[in-house]
Formats: sequence, structure tokens, C-alpha cells
Amino acid sequence: MKILQINATCGAGSTGKICVAVSKLLTKENIENYILYSMGKSDYPLGIKYQGDKYTKLQALCSRLSGRYGFTARSSTKKLIKELDRIRPDVVHLHNMHAHNCNFSLLLSYLKREKIKVFWTFHDCWAFTAYCPHFDMIGCDKWKAGCHHCPQFKQFSWFFDRSAKLYKQKKEAVEGLDLTIITPSQWLADLIKESFLKEYPIKVINNGIDLSIFKPTESNFRKRHGLENKFILLGVAFGWENRKGLDVFIELSRRLDERYQIVLVGTDESVDKKLPENIISIHRTQNQTELAEIYSAVDLFVNPTREENFPTVNIESLACGTPIVTFKTGGSPEIIDKTCGMVVEKDDIDGMQRAIERICDNRPFSQGDCLKRAQNFDMNDKFAEYVELYEERK
Repeated sequence: MKILQINATCGAGSTGKICVAVSKLLTKENIENYILYSMGKSDYPLGIKYQGDKYTKLQALCSRLSGRYGFTARSSTKKLIKELDRIRPDVVHLHNMHAHNCNFSLLLSYLKREKIKVFWTFHDCWAFTAYCPHFDMIGCDKWKAGCHHCPQFKQFSWFFDRSAKLYKQKKEAVEGLDLTIITPSQWLADLIKESFLKEYPIKVINNGIDLSIFKPTESNFRKRHGLENKFILLGVAFGWENRKGLDVFIELSRRLDERYQIVLVGTDESVDKKLPENIISIHRTQNQTELAEIYSAVDLFVNPTREENFPTVNIESLACGTPIVTFKTGGSPEIIDKTCGMVVEKDDIDGMQRAIERICDNRPFSQGDCLKRAQNFDMNDKFAEYVELYEERK
């Protein structure tokens, strides 16, 4: 059996790390495998880059001008198909296919013609909408019957709303494909069952993390920042905006008394301009070990995200022994149970404040229970489920 994964990145970002983790498990099982990717650099020996970064930027521009998000990039898709012809995989596993790295119709037509078994991990909702990876914040459900007059199209196209056409093209491209869909969360699996993809088999495989890195880790973080006598509330995101709850943290910083200190990781100078002085901003960590040190040093991980699939930051926090409070958004609540955190209705800032104060004052969640819950998301166990799924299709 020969497996080929296709993704925007290889070893970078959440999806790129998943690809490499799966690849390493396949190699350990003596299964020939490769990763085709389009963005950035990678020294992973089984990674093959099929698209240049300049071309990616050009396709992003073409998509903005034409409104044909996901249906440009014909030239690089032909190069991708040449690699497929050369490798001749038995299974193709798709990941992020909307990073201006693929002409959707062209690739799927090839996979159908060659009768290749396809697995596709949905890391968001793009596969069954015209444009949108997420639609929770605007409360749109047009995707259930057919996208049109997209309320978010200007995020993807400067001039044209082609949502009705793209939805139809996407639906036609998938028809007849030998496809199994994989989702990290039950929440996303349930959405798919209401979409045009509802007839395809769906398998839920949660994201996993490296528990040899994310574990209770001692540091001088509290002392270094003068926070020895504070309740530290941590937020971690990459691309801070209101979708990730930036405004919620700003409001909490006004409401919570001097016993509390909010720390945000993954910020930048533009975010700093929005933050009040009483929030500590950390632009980036040197490595994952340093991030584990921060998770381990704080009292509570706060995740007021409004659009989410299955956030690994929640798992990372639990693995370092730190409980969570999160909005009831996407698959975020699925990561915790009654032993390690609390779930608050989305946008209920009053409820989130009460949860924070209760957890910090009463300490209802132990480090041991958080660590026990995190064991359910061991990267080695989770990604082994991918290998088992491939084996079933031999």
C-alpha cells in the first residue's frame, strides 16, 4: 500500500504537523508514503513541494480578482497530478485544500478517473460551503440547501459574489468520488450530515498532541513577570481577533480585580495597540517547551473563541495540568469534561467571568484530573487511527 497526503504545509502549522506525524507512523509500519505540499519550506525527507510561494501569492490575487476561490491554480494542479502519476498512490489523503494550492475540480476529476481511494480530513467547513471555512459568527445556514448571496464573500473576493456557482461546482466535483470524510470533532461531523456530503461515510478522529512535550514543566515564568501572588488567566491564539475572543479578554481585563492577571500569547504589534496596559502580551515563544512552561505556570486557560473546530490549545493546556473555561463553540467543549473545566454559552461574558472566579477561588479541578483527561488525546494513539483506517481499505 502506498499513501500520499496533500496539504498546504509540511511540518508547519497544525495541519502540517498532523501530516508529518501520520507519515512517521506509516514509515514505522513500513508503509511507503509521501506528503505533497505548496507553502513554506520543509526538511522532512518525504515532503515534496509542488508549488512555489510566488505562485501561491499570484493565485491568491487571482482568486481575489475573479472570485473563484478554490478553482484557480490550474498550472500547479497539473504539476500535482504529474506527481500523482509518478508515485501512483493507492490512497490519497487530503487536508487543507483551500490555501490557493489546488484547482478543486481538476484534482478531483483526476482522482475519480483513476479510481483512487480518497480520505479527506476537514479542518474547517470549507468543503461544503461556497467560500466560508466558518459561518458561526454570522449564523448563516445557506450551505444546507445551496449557497447564494454570500454575506462574507468580500473576505474572499474583491468584486464578485460567485457563491452560487462555486457551491454547485464543489458539489459536482465531489460526486462519484470514493471518499471517506474524517473530522476532528463530533460537532463538525454533525454539520456534514446536514450538507450535500451527508451520504459519504464520516469518521471522527480527534486531533492529538505530543505528550512528551506538553506536560507539567517547571519555570520561573511567575517570578520573571512578578506574578507570584496573582491568578493568571492565559489565552493562546495565532491570529488574534474578535473571532478568537480578543474583545472578551479586553472586557474581562476591565471587570476582574487586581487579583487577576491576563496573559495573551501569539500577539503582535497590531494587537498590542488594542490591548489595555493590564494585559501582558507575548508575541511568540521560542519553542513548544517554552509554551508548555507558560501553560504549566498559569491557573486557568481561557478560550472565548467564537468559531472553532477542535482547538489543540485546549489539549495542550490540559496536558500541562491546567484546567479550561471555554465558550460553547464548535468542538471546543468536546475536549473537556466535568473533571477539568467549564463550558459557558457563546458570548456570555458574565457567565465566563463567574466561571473564572469560581475556578480560581474554589479550585475544583486538580492537576491530576487534567492530566488524565489529556491522555485521551495522545498524538500517537490518535494518528494511529488514521493508519488503521487506511489498512481497512486495503
